Amino acid sequence: MARILIVEDDADLAAVLDDCLRHEGYATGLAGTGVEALDLLAQGQYDVMLLDRDLPVLSGDEVMRTVDRLHIPVRTLMLTAAGSIEDRVHGLDLGADDYLPKPFAYPELLARIRALLRRGETDDAPTMLSRGRLSVDTIRRLAYADGQPLDLAPREYALLEELLRADGGWINTRTLLESLWPSEAHDQPDLVKTAVYSLRRKLPDPALIASSRGEGYRIP
Repeated sequence: MARILIVEDDADLAAVLDDCLRHEGYATGLAGTGVEALDLLAQGQYDVMLLDRDLPVLSGDEVMRTVDRLHIPVRTLMLTAAGSIEDRVHGLDLGADDYLPKPFAYPELLARIRALLRRGETDDAPTMLSRGRLSVDTIRRLAYADGQPLDLAPREYALLEELLRADGGWINTRTLLESLWPSEAHDQPDLVKTAVYSLRRKLPDPALIASSRGEGYRIP
């Protein structure tokens, strides 16, 4: 049973989400503040976090930064009333896996949760992925180059894991967008180029990730 942490200061909305998700068969946890959210994440593992960006005391942005800094292994869907492209990109840059503006349709929320859970599945997959000088631990979500740990943001780690899963094959931009970004961003291929550039800067050799126009990206 997947576990979902609902971080929402609107008590009515939190109660509705809690009831609906339990009805769908998910186990849930509730936090009304960012501090409560971090306490619950420290106490047990959650598969997905629904994170309201506009929280009192400790904002959703600060929660996301802490999750990123501590490498807490939770897929995060950020929720907010601010729905501009700039707001969505900023939320993703903080390390969120997906971003959904309020008000949202409940079927879309469920679809996005299912997509995040599919990305987190590891039961039938190897826990270590390696190719050449690069490797990742898919359970602890840690990355290495030449056996040395890499300090990667969640988005950079997810990109590296996708490339390693391809086992030397090419992954085109469209596939990476659909896998790593929400549907609103599918018309922004520069997001992939920016993420690859950011990841390459943290590798001992940028050539560890190859690129080709029309083919996409691969780890040779």
